[in-house]
Amino acid sequence: MGVKNTITIKTDEELQILREAGKKLAAIINEVQCSLKTGMTTKDVDRITEDIIKGYQVIPAFKGYRGFPGCACVSVNEEVVHGIPSKRVLNEGDILSLDVGIIYKEYYSDTAVTLPIGQIDPQLNKLLEVTEKSLMLGIEEAVIDNHLSDISHAIQKYVESHNYTIVREFVGHGIGKNLHEDPEIPNFGQPHQGPVLKEGMVLAIEPMVNLGTWQTKILKDGWTVVTQDGKSSAHFEHCVAITKAGPEILTKL
Repeated sequence: MGVKNTITIKTDEELQILREAGKKLAAIINEVQCSLKTGMTTKDVDRITEDIIKGYQVIPAFKGYRGFPGCACVSVNEEVVHGIPSKRVLNEGDILSLDVGIIYKEYYSDTAVTLPIGQIDPQLNKLLEVTEKSLMLGIEEAVIDNHLSDISHAIQKYVESHNYTIVREFVGHGIGKNLHEDPEIPNFGQPHQGPVLKEGMVLAIEPMVNLGTWQTKILKDGWTVVTQDGKSSAHFEHCVAITKAGPEILTKL
C-alpha cells in the first residue's frame, strides 16, 4: 500500500496515544470476530466492522486509502491480503483473514488475524497456529540493539521448519502518524542485518504464510492478492513498540 519515509521513533506522549489506539483496535477486532458466521458475505463483514469502528469513535484507516473501498481487508482462503469486501459467501471450513486499521487522535494502528469459519481442516488449523506463532517469535526479537532482520529471520526459520512458505512481495512496516512508514519489515532474511532497533520504534509486524508456493499475484481489481497455486494463506499482525522493558504489543486487550 506504499511506505512513507518517516522516522518511527516516538515520544512518550505519542506512544501513549498509540497504546490507546491499539487497545481500541484490539477490542474492535474481538467484536467483529464474535459476529462471524457461515452464510455472511465478506461485504457483511466489512459493514459490521465499520459499524463497530464508529461505535469506538475512531476513523477507519483503510477506507479510501489509495482508493481502497472497504473499512477492512477481508481475505478468504487463497486470498493473502487486501481482499476487497464483496458478495463472496463465507462457508463452513473457510479461513478468513481480517486486517483492520484505525486512526485515533491522528495516529494509526493496524492489526490482522486469520480466523476459522466453523470447523476447518486440521491442515488449515496447523497453518493458522504456525503463522501466529511465527509472529510471536518475530516480536520476541524486537528488542533494543537487535537488527531489523533478526525479526525477519525468526519468522522465516519457524515457518519453513514446518514446510510452509513466506510471502515475499508484501512486508510489514513502521507505523505512527502514517499508516505505512519506514522501515519495511520483510518476513524472511539472514539475521543481524539492516537497521539497528532503537527504543521508541513502533513496528507493524505481519507474517503472511502460504500452504503451497510463496508466489502470489494481484487480481484484476488491483487490490486482492492471491496465491499463485490457489492454496490457502494465513496472515497475523500486531503493532509493537520497542521499549527498555522489551517489545510491547500494542494491539491486544
